[in-house]
Amino acid sequence: MTIPKLVLSSPADILAAVPYLVGFHPADSLVVTGFAGAEVRLTTRWDLPVAAEDLDRLVSLLRREAVTAVFVIGYGSGAAVTPAVDTVTRLLRAEGIGVTESLRAEGGRYWSYSCDSATCCPAEGTPYDTERSRVTAEAVMHGLVALPDRGSLRRSVERCGGAAMREATLRVMAELRALPEPGGPAADELAARFVAEGLARVRRALGLYDSGGRLDDDGAARLGLDLAVVRVRDEAWALVDDRDAHIALWRDLTRRLEPGHAAPAASLLAAAAWHRGECALAGMALDRALAADPGYSMALLLRQALTYMMSPAMLRDRMPTPEELDDEMGRPRAIWLAPLRALLARGLPEPAPVPGGRQTGSPS
Repeated sequence: MTIPKLVLSSPADILAAVPYLVGFHPADSLVVTGFAGAEVRLTTRWDLPVAAEDLDRLVSLLRREAVTAVFVIGYGSGAAVTPAVDTVTRLLRAEGIGVTESLRAEGGRYWSYSCDSATCCPAEGTPYDTERSRVTAEAVMHGLVALPDRGSLRRSVERCGGAAMREATLRVMAELRALPEPGGPAADELAARFVAEGLARVRRALGLYDSGGRLDDDGAARLGLDLAVVRVRDEAWALVDDRDAHIALWRDLTRRLEPGHAAPAASLLAAAAWHRGECALAGMALDRALAADPGYSMALLLRQALTYMMSPAMLRDRMPTPEELDDEMGRPRAIWLAPLRALLARGLPEPAPVPGGRQTGSPS
């Protein structure tokens, strides 16, 4: 997704745009949006209070991204917001980064730290309404979404699979257990065929979601198992770009797959969200990935990148193309299927019991 050009000519316009830049309506937060000229380079959000070392990392990130000016917006009480705004403003100005506007918003009113005129910035604050804003209308028209709050964003990656998805997963696992055991050249040929078919399914699924479609349960379960093979997952990672289809596909699989199968899809969702600057969504996707597999290497790598506020471009520029993946990994080998075979051998755990004796995923 490319952020459309939104003309922000007033503090109310800025406050209307922020929820679409972070993906939800923030509260008790510090938001910094950085620009290079007229182009938005990044938007970051922090829970208040913000640790000093986090603000130091923020300044380093803005410098790496060649940011020349920022908006600083705090959401919450003056006691919570003002110290954070004062600190980040001092750090930014020391680096020669201009603070074009700094605001505090609370209860449908805003106060400007950049203005000391009682005429335009009264002591009781200035009312604003994001719902009636021209900027909100333009953002919605371009397909941008702002969820009501951070909790809504977290719920958008929570598991929603049920009995039908579990049954589909068991069917697909039974089919894959029929694969011949490794051994000899035939096993390498089997791995090559499996990888080629898995890569084709990744591309077809992206095309399907690009057109507004959705995988059925068997298709979702099979693609989730395909991703257990690192060569398939890495090509899916190499394909990540700004298209909404990457978010839609990997979010859908993150929610529907059985918990033990979700780490690759959730990591791909994190990569796609991070690529688009949606760091809150990326962090929540990584929570899902690491809950499924605490040692999953792709998730750990992305978690480190987010923690140290690396630019997505730094890792994206190092990502091999599909052709380079072929050169780096060489001819398909039977050992590539070892993680898949381990997953099949473990099977699915019994659904967790819930109060009243019902089982998770069981029909009502």
